[in-house]
Amino acid sequence: MERKLRLLSYNIQIGITTRRYRQYLTHSWKHVLHHPQRFNNLDRIAQLMSEYDLVGVQEADAGSARSGFVNITEYLANAAGFPYWDDQTNRRIGQFAKHSLGVLSRYKPSGITEHKLPGRLPGRGAMAVRFGGGEESLVVLIVHLALSRRGRLSQLDYLGDLINDYRHVVMMGDMNCRSDSEEMELLVNKTLMSEPLHGLHTFPSWRPKRNIDHILVTPTVEVGRAEVLNYPLSDHLPISMEVVLPESVELHI
Repeated sequence: MERKLRLLSYNIQIGITTRRYRQYLTHSWKHVLHHPQRFNNLDRIAQLMSEYDLVGVQEADAGSARSGFVNITEYLANAAGFPYWDDQTNRRIGQFAKHSLGVLSRYKPSGITEHKLPGRLPGRGAMAVRFGGGEESLVVLIVHLALSRRGRLSQLDYLGDLINDYRHVVMMGDMNCRSDSEEMELLVNKTLMSEPLHGLHTFPSWRPKRNIDHILVTPTVEVGRAEVLNYPLSDHLPISMEVVLPESVELHI
């Protein structure tokens, strides 16, 4: 029997809808001040997420003044009906902002490890979410990489060492680089990970021209389908993938 997982990766821009470049300026106040309309948008995002088994979230907030002290990952998990969730705060600005990554899962993780990624500027991280045990465990990495090429090269070199410790790995997130970039070439050459489809443009959501959001897999994970979803509730579009796992990987509800 095939063991399929429906995956989704989404940079949600803390629940802010952006439809034009100028809104980065005119809506900038939403990045620092609370506005209740944010949760209408998050409810729509949760509706999409409810169709998946495992979701990686970038640009969430762990519960600061700008989110009304609501943990956005927890809010999405409850709204979408996920029994398991966790988050990792990578950058704190007092009580004003808690920049975080998140995971929502229908299967119980056997462990979650937080990694602070190298870089000249602190505040980038990766979550390693593990399912099952031993050598046959599945590890899902959720990442948000640096804006600078130098930073991304250092971070992907670090992640490559981590990936090579496991057989079955999925890595997803906002990597801020294209499929054909030097950084992605470094990762693929170091780990044998692959991206099944290239040119899946996710940014900006209103006129996608850049493929900077990715889901990659090790050779043991079979990909059935991958696509970008026309769901412009952030400045990024979400990317989805259906994978078939080896029978040796154990998943528990």
